[in-house]
Amino acid sequence: MDTPTITLDQHREEFSQRRYLAVPLAGTLCWLVAGIINIFVTPQVAALVLFIATGSIVYMGMLLSRVTGEDFFRKSKPKNPFDNLFLRCVAMALLVYSIGIPFFMVDPRSLPLSLGILTGLMWLPFSWIIQHWVGTFHVLSRTILIVAAWYLFPQHSFVAIPAVIIGVYAVTIFILENRWRKINNLQAAHKIITNE
Repeated sequence: MDTPTITLDQHREEFSQRRYLAVPLAGTLCWLVAGIINIFVTPQVAALVLFIATGSIVYMGMLLSRVTGEDFFRKSKPKNPFDNLFLRCVAMALLVYSIGIPFFMVDPRSLPLSLGILTGLMWLPFSWIIQHWVGTFHVLSRTILIVAAWYLFPQHSFVAIPAVIIGVYAVTIFILENRWRKINNLQAAHKIITNE
């Protein structure tokens, strides 16, 4: 018996119907911890805290995925090529440390600017994958506001930029959760109409 072939559009549709709260929640928590700690420490310690916090987002997201019901490593989950693409976007975001570190070595104050913008770039392809504007909103508002905060609060970039990112994450999480609820409501309504 032949297994039915699933098209790329069907894989994309399935991928797009997920919740996607674990990673934004993890980002919010990690940047929040960094921002709070960086109020009280020297710039050298603040840089170390920022490296650790931003490097922990993926791992924190994996942990939170169990709480949000997204469980990234569920064995029963069918393979989806967009999962692979999403993981490559995450890897891309981690590779940007190769830009952030040399820039940091020249100007230590630049670290929140470079890590804040570069690690957020993965939201643009994510937006395209799920066919929703939330990722585009996230990366554009995050980039514009980070640059503004870097110029407006030059001596407080290790605190001001995490505050900006937390604010953008808060709006993004709200949008993602509303999007997911609408998808679930439409699916429930469809089941009622079709008597499934």
